[in-house]
Amino acid sequence: MSQLDLVNVTKRYGEIVAVDDAALTVPAGSFICLLGPSGCGKTTLMRIIAGLESASAGEVRFDGTRIDATPVHRRDFGMVFQSLALFPHLSVGDNIAYPLRIRGKGRAEREARVAELLDLVRLPGVADRPISQLSGGQRQRVAIARALAVSPKLFLLDEPLSALDAKLREAMQVELRQLQQRLGITTIVVTHDQREAMTMADQIVVMKSGRVLQMDRPIDVYRRPASPFVADFLGQTNCLTAKAGSGGAEIVGATVPGLDLGAGRREAEISVRPEDVAVRGAGEAPIAAEIEFVRDMGSTIEIYLKTAAGPMIAQRPTGHGEFSIGDKVSLAIDPAAVVVFPDGAPR
Repeated sequence: MSQLDLVNVTKRYGEIVAVDDAALTVPAGSFICLLGPSGCGKTTLMRIIAGLESASAGEVRFDGTRIDATPVHRRDFGMVFQSLALFPHLSVGDNIAYPLRIRGKGRAEREARVAELLDLVRLPGVADRPISQLSGGQRQRVAIARALAVSPKLFLLDEPLSALDAKLREAMQVELRQLQQRLGITTIVVTHDQREAMTMADQIVVMKSGRVLQMDRPIDVYRRPASPFVADFLGQTNCLTAKAGSGGAEIVGATVPGLDLGAGRREAEISVRPEDVAVRGAGEAPIAAEIEFVRDMGSTIEIYLKTAAGPMIAQRPTGHGEFSIGDKVSLAIDPAAVVVFPDGAPR
């Protein structure tokens, strides 16, 4: 296992900056998710790591050695693409054995490795089956097994689960994470799915417009986002403006005691997660609101609210109160749950 370092990596296509001064350290044995909207640069950054693209500036280091000029086939990295790129005319076993065959491994060694990998991805005994006879989840496992065939030092996956239906996708998220933990292989996954990143990653890298906005543990990115963009992209949130007041700060015209915006700041953007907004009876809490919509999610209820400062959303476990459209209510916010953003944080 080796550490990957990206040192101020930039990628330009003419006037377009696809990756902008990205600096990351991926610890050995960790599972990292590059997360962001389409066009944010995450796939380009992955391709630079893989050697499929060259950086316009900066360095890629692996185990302390620069690998910018190292060809793809000499990096010893395993890759799984969004399309999976399996060979439809080859059997399952021949697909998995392909990287071993081009490296000159003997037939007996290839067959033994294929059997080992099929057991690892929970597909024993299907080596002779045509790819066309496999389900989407099974093909995904074959693609993973093929990428692991040469015991790569780094495992790279670009939107590997995007073609699967929702239930299978969630099952594969758990399986992929468990597999990575068993192997201890350093893994980087590109995704735009926040739930996927939260489920699998040791650390999440949030990107926007080619820039890395935050890299941290999933719970820290969620609870302590670095900017309004990160807060809004990872899960639901209420992004509001707070103004300094006496004994606290004002949100939606109501004082939240103990909320500190920082020395000398008269106004700041803040984030409050829906689960941190308490919904009470009319007049029982500082912020007046009216319920506009209620969405029952099974285990939780989402309450969409109209306030003087615009829409807000609250979340409650199912069974904790009854809420109806048109109800007049009031809202309370715990100052400890409020994230106050620095001036100029990306939106």
